[in-house]
Amino acid sequence: MVQAFNLASDAAALAQGWLASLKSERRLAVKTLEAYSRDLAQFGAFMQEHLAGPPSLKTLAALEASDFRAFMARLRNDKIASRSLARKLSAIRSFFRYAERGNHFKCAALSSVRAPKIGHSVPRPLTEQKSSQILSDTTLHHDVAWVAARNMAVLSLLYGCGLRISEAVGLTVKQAEENPLVIIGKGGKARLVPVVSVTVEAITSYRTLAPFPLLPSTPLFRGTKGGPLSPRIIQLLIEQLRGAMNLPDSATPHALRHSFASHLLGNGADLRVIQDLLGHASLSSTQIYTEVNRKHLLEQYRKAFPG
Repeated sequence: MVQAFNLASDAAALAQGWLASLKSERRLAVKTLEAYSRDLAQFGAFMQEHLAGPPSLKTLAALEASDFRAFMARLRNDKIASRSLARKLSAIRSFFRYAERGNHFKCAALSSVRAPKIGHSVPRPLTEQKSSQILSDTTLHHDVAWVAARNMAVLSLLYGCGLRISEAVGLTVKQAEENPLVIIGKGGKARLVPVVSVTVEAITSYRTLAPFPLLPSTPLFRGTKGGPLSPRIIQLLIEQLRGAMNLPDSATPHALRHSFASHLLGNGADLRVIQDLLGHASLSSTQIYTEVNRKHLLEQYRKAFPG
C-alpha cells in the first residue's frame, strides 16, 4: 500500500489516519483500501506536478475547483473510464471529508466538482462456485453464532430466492413463515417466490438462535441491538467477504440476485418464469438483467427451429 501518497508530511500523516478510520470504522475490504490509497496517491502525484511541490494541508485547503477539474481532465486524456473516474473522485472526497470532520482543513471548492455520469449497468453475475463459496463458511460471517446465522439467512435469500436486499431485510416474521414468499417489490407489485430447502434451513437456524422475541408482525432480521437490520450491514459483510475469500469486485448483494437469475437461465429455466420471480414489469428488463448468453440463445433457437 502506498505510504507517502505523494503528499507533504503533514498531509501524508493525515492520509494514514484516514485509511485507518476506513478500516476500523467502515471495515472496508483490503482491496478497497488499496484502491483508495492508490487513488489518493495518484491525486497527490498530479498535484505535486501541477503545483510544483508536494501539497500540504494548507495547500489542499486552498485548492480551487479548476485544480480538481485539471486532475479529472488528465485522467480523461489517459483514457480512464467514467466509472474509475467516479471512484477516484469518491476517494478524494472521502479524504477531504475526513479532514474537515477532524478540523484539519476545509476545501469548499471540491463540493462544486461534479462526478462523471455513469450509464446504468447490471452487475456481472458470480460463478456458481463463487456464489456457493459466499454461503459455505459461516465462521467468516461473524464470530457471534446468531449474527452469523442471520447473515447466512439473508445471503441465502438473495442468492436462493433472488430478492433485492431491501426485500430480504424488510421481511416480517409472518412473511417468512410462508412458502412461497409473498414479496411486495417496486411499484407495490406483489410476486410469489418459492423458498428452497437450504434457505428454509438457514432461516430456521437463525430464528432458533436469535436472542430477541420474533413476533409475527415484527421484522425478522435484527441488528445487534434488536432494531431492524440495516441493508448497509450486509453490504459491509460482502465487502469483507470479498477480501477474505478473494472474490471479484463484482461481488455485491445485488450481484447475488443477478447470479440467481443468470444461473437459473443457464440451467434451462424459462425467461418468463425468471421475469416473474424477479418481479420485472417487462421481459426486456429480464433479458438485460440476466445477460442471456450466446450458448443458451442458440439452444433455444434450435429447439424452436430444429433441423
